[in-house]
Amino acid sequence: MSSKVLTSLHPTPRVTLKAGHVRPVFFGHPWVFQQAIDRIEGGPQAGDEVEVVDPQGNLLGTGLFSPKSAIAVRLFTRLSQPIEGDLLRRRMTAAKDLRAAIGLPSRERGRETTGFRLVHGEGDRLPGLIVDVFGDVVAVQMNTIGIKRREGIVFEVLHELLAPRAILDRTPESVKRLEGFTPSSGIVRGDASLEKVSFVERGFRFDLPTTAGQKTGYYFDQRELRDRVERIARGKSVLDTYSFVGGFALAAARGEANEVLAVDESAEAVALGAEISHANGLGDRISFVRQDSLRALGDASSKGGYDLVLCDPPKLAPSRANKDAALQSYRKIARASARATKADGTLVFSSCSGAVSMEDLVRIVATGAADARMQATVLERCTQGPDHPVPAAFPEGLYLKSVIVHLSPLD
Repeated sequence: MSSKVLTSLHPTPRVTLKAGHVRPVFFGHPWVFQQAIDRIEGGPQAGDEVEVVDPQGNLLGTGLFSPKSAIAVRLFTRLSQPIEGDLLRRRMTAAKDLRAAIGLPSRERGRETTGFRLVHGEGDRLPGLIVDVFGDVVAVQMNTIGIKRREGIVFEVLHELLAPRAILDRTPESVKRLEGFTPSSGIVRGDASLEKVSFVERGFRFDLPTTAGQKTGYYFDQRELRDRVERIARGKSVLDTYSFVGGFALAAARGEANEVLAVDESAEAVALGAEISHANGLGDRISFVRQDSLRALGDASSKGGYDLVLCDPPKLAPSRANKDAALQSYRKIARASARATKADGTLVFSSCSGAVSMEDLVRIVATGAADARMQATVLERCTQGPDHPVPAAFPEGLYLKSVIVHLSPLD
C-alpha cells in the first residue's frame, strides 16, 4: 500500500510507520524505507526535517526526507531537535575526536598517515555525508538532498575544524537520479588553482590529481589490509589485480616481496601508480601493466601462478536487486584468482558490495577455489578500517569484506 500524505498542524512534518516495521528503527537502524511508511503528515519537501513515529505516535527520531529515494528518511537523532548548525557541528567535532582517539592523523615515524576518512555517514550519525582528508585538502560527498541543502554549514564547520587549503566536492552523478539534485563537482571552497592532492598513508606519499579515481579519490578503507599484506609478502611473488594506483603493490614491495606485478585497466591509474612507486623509491620493485584484471589472472595461471594474489574488484552488487548476478560474477573472478595462485599460496579476496555478506564472500571463495580444484582455508577475515565505523544496529554499514585464504590442491 502506498503511503498517504496528509495535512497537519504539527510544526514538524511527521512520518508514521506501519505496524511490523518499527523494531529495526527502535533499536537504532537509521533508515526508514518507503515501504515501511503508513502516512506522511505536514507536507514535507525534499530535504526537510521530519519526525518519525510508531503507529501509536511515539517518537522514534528526527531525520531528513528524501521523497525520490527508496530510503525515505535518514535519522540523525532519536530526539525532537532541529538538524541544523549546532547538531551538525557537534557531530562533525565528535567525528574528528574519534579519529584522534584511533590515532588519525598519525605522526608515527615511518608510518605517518595524513589521509583518512573524517566523516563516514551513518557511522558518525551524519547520514548522507562523507568527508575524506587528503593532507591539507578535504573531499566531500553530499549523498542526500537534505545534506546538500545544509552544505553551507558543513563547509563552515570543516573550515573551523581543519582550515583546509581547499574543499573538493566528489558527489557522484548517481545522486541526481536517487535524490533529485545535480551535484557540484571540483573545488567548491578554497584554492581554485589546486590540481593535486598530497597525503601520506603508512609512510607512503601519494600525489593524485583532484580529478583522479573513484569515490572521493582513494580507498582509505583498505588501509589495515594493506598493512597486513605488507607483513605476509616477504619472499613471495605477488600479483595485485584491480590495483588502482598500487596501494597494495607498494605494501608488498616494502614488505620485501621478490616480485610485484600491478594490473589495472585504467591507463591513468597505471601511470599514476608507476609515478607513485618511483617517488617512494620502489619503482624498480613493481611492474605496472594496463590490462583487464580477469585476463591478467588467466595469463598468470598459464604461466604457473603467483605465491600471493590480491583481488579487490569494483562493487558488483550496489543493491540487493543486483546480488544474484553479482555472486555469479564474483565466483568467476574467485575461480580465476584461485587458478592464478600457486599451490600452497595465498589469496586475498575482497568485496565492497554491501549486499554481499562475509558469509557470502567465504562461500564465493570456497566455490571458486573448488572450481579450480583447490581447497580454500580461511586464515583471516577483515573489514573496513576503524575510520569507517558502523553502528551496531546497521549491518548494511559493514560494506567491505575481505578474506585471506590458503589454497592447497584437492586430494
